[in-house]
Amino acid sequence: MTGFADETYIDVSSGKGGDGCVSFRREKYVPKGGPDGGDGGRGGDVIFVVRENLKTLVHLRNKRVYRAENGRPGMGRRKHGRDGNDAVIEVPPGTLIKDAETGRILKDLTELDEKWIALKGGDGGNGNWHYKSSIKQTPRYAQEGRPGEECRYHVELNVIADAGLVGFPNAGKSSLLKKLTNADPKVGAYAFTTKIPNLGVLNYGYGHAVIADIPGIIEGASHGAGLGIKFLKHISRTSVLIFMIDLSDDKFLDAFELLLEELDQFSPVLAAKKRIIVGTKLDLDETAQNLSELKKKLPGEDVIGISTFSHIGMDVLKNKIAELVSGN
Repeated sequence: MTGFADETYIDVSSGKGGDGCVSFRREKYVPKGGPDGGDGGRGGDVIFVVRENLKTLVHLRNKRVYRAENGRPGMGRRKHGRDGNDAVIEVPPGTLIKDAETGRILKDLTELDEKWIALKGGDGGNGNWHYKSSIKQTPRYAQEGRPGEECRYHVELNVIADAGLVGFPNAGKSSLLKKLTNADPKVGAYAFTTKIPNLGVLNYGYGHAVIADIPGIIEGASHGAGLGIKFLKHISRTSVLIFMIDLSDDKFLDAFELLLEELDQFSPVLAAKKRIIVGTKLDLDETAQNLSELKKKLPGEDVIGISTFSHIGMDVLKNKIAELVSGN
């Protein structure tokens, strides 16, 4: 799974405010000038920004510490110290920011170019000119800048998609994604071809749907077996699930119930989403009969037979996905 990362921990801190300055006006012919110490600059903030071009969190694994710049101290002649630069952390859409100690979700970043100020920098201290009064003409003190904040975050990516493909290894998920969308996932005639979530866009009419393909689920996935459980969270945001059943497999009649059970063990909310049952590899011998048997066993479900090789049923499936995603 080189190049893909869906969670990591980072340490961040905002900048300290710059100290106020103690200074007195010193000019020719002004032997007793008053206080003119400037204010310190504000410390930089820690800001998360959502970027469309990012798909994983691998860049955060390569750099785990982010520190905003401290504000600069004030100067004479009431010159304000420079504000510290912000620490800007770019993340992909669908990123959750959690407190590393408690696990509490602090922010769910979903919108493109969305910004969230996680930690604010400390305010700069006042220079001594603020403290001049009729009683105190020459104050020799200034305010220190306020400290910044620091925190450890658990950053987690949950892919944003409208529909998710669910199935056992080698059920044809990657082939379907390739036919339906502009994605180009790795396709092979062996289990676990897919090692990372893949996304594609299905265009229909005046709309579109983002479809996610995750690694195949195996029995016991909800208890940690195989690759699928690690990525089930990536279909947690979907509105529609597409269950892929290999009609050429000997256990095709039991596949849907097994998949649904694994999803229910992981999340009852996930298992209750709108769904389509797709019987694949309809171009092979005896699969047409198997499709009929599957429809009889699941009378209350939308069961569609397809072949990505011969294009059987693909238009029907596209229309059904568009219908469920758009809510019509």
